[in-house]
Amino acid sequence: MEALDYIKRPTKKEQRVAIESYSALSSILSQLKQDDTEIEIEETNDRIKIPIKALKLLSEILKSMSEGNPISIVPIATEVTTQKAAEILGCSRPHLVKLLEQGEIDFTMVGRHRRILFEDVIKYKNEMKQKQKKHIIDIMNFDDEIGLYDS
Repeated sequence: MEALDYIKRPTKKEQRVAIESYSALSSILSQLKQDDTEIEIEETNDRIKIPIKALKLLSEILKSMSEGNPISIVPIATEVTTQKAAEILGCSRPHLVKLLEQGEIDFTMVGRHRRILFEDVIKYKNEMKQKQKKHIIDIMNFDDEIGLYDS
């Protein structure tokens, strides 16, 4: 499975299970003090050691699933195609290529293909969200200044 394969929203049943599991795992995590811990798989009675960081990540995954959000896990240094980057940003691939060519997002060429670091795509997305918030606040402040909504 490719790192950024499309992940569907969790079903209602998966959400219910995630809610229960998240609650249980959260309370357990607050009690753990070691770097790793051993857990038991109920169906097989197998015991495995898992790093606390991995359990905390699992907790975040369960929390997000319980809220009905789709999940994707990507190693930080992963490079993505222009199509995947466009999907992440919610724009067309031609628009993304335009952003790349304008220097808005760093990329490298691999043969004839552009590759973008996943973290650069997320950084750009977060910057755009911040700019959108600022613009909305500016518009609201301007509306207040001119008394647009005064009765």
